[in-house]
Amino acid sequence: MLKHLLITGAAQRLGLHCAQALVAQGYQVTITYRTQHDSLKMLQQQGVQCLFADFSTDQGVKDFIQLAKQQCPNLNAIIHNASSWHRDSLEQPESVFDAMMQVHAKAPYLINLALQAHFHETLENIIHVSDFVAEAGSEKHIAYAASKAAMDNLTRSFARKWAPKIRVNSIAPSMIIFNDADDEEYRHKALQKSLLGVEAGAETFSQTVLYLLTNHYITGQVLALNGGRNLKLP
Repeated sequence: MLKHLLITGAAQRLGLHCAQALVAQGYQVTITYRTQHDSLKMLQQQGVQCLFADFSTDQGVKDFIQLAKQQCPNLNAIIHNASSWHRDSLEQPESVFDAMMQVHAKAPYLINLALQAHFHETLENIIHVSDFVAEAGSEKHIAYAASKAAMDNLTRSFARKWAPKIRVNSIAPSMIIFNDADDEEYRHKALQKSLLGVEAGAETFSQTVLYLLTNHYITGQVLALNGGRNLKLP
């Protein structure tokens, strides 16, 4: 039987590439999306099940949990890739903080608990997609960084709670792929922040996900994927 993986927020960028890479490796893949993208039709043609989910509200999380229970039989792994990125706001700091914690900490927390209870016989792997800033902090995205740090703590707690049946890990990436709108000045400046000084590429992320899915002696870890950026911090 094919391993069945759920990847949240996988209609674009790293999540999209990861879904396609795992299908190519022989996995059965279900993804979630919040916004319609042209990629959804392509994914469906490749055999990927695409489910709408809005993790920005408690009701949206509850609705998705019920949908996943119905549409994801024999789920083996959850990859929490869904993310939102808001700059801190002096006008509405509470709203920004709550929004970041909702998507990056509360939603994974509730989904893990509910789906572990439902798929306790088959679920064996959970991966949280964190961020380098959870370790380093951020002057302009304090709420975002705090929410990713909370996600890393969920990794450690769930790993302890569900070992040895379920392995739980985080991936903390930095500077994997640029956005199309990023200009040359920004790209040059960003590349200087790591020891390796290169744009890693989406396949690096997918390889790391596959590594965690197949290595049976790793749990409770936050795996840095940053080209040595932590060693260049002032």
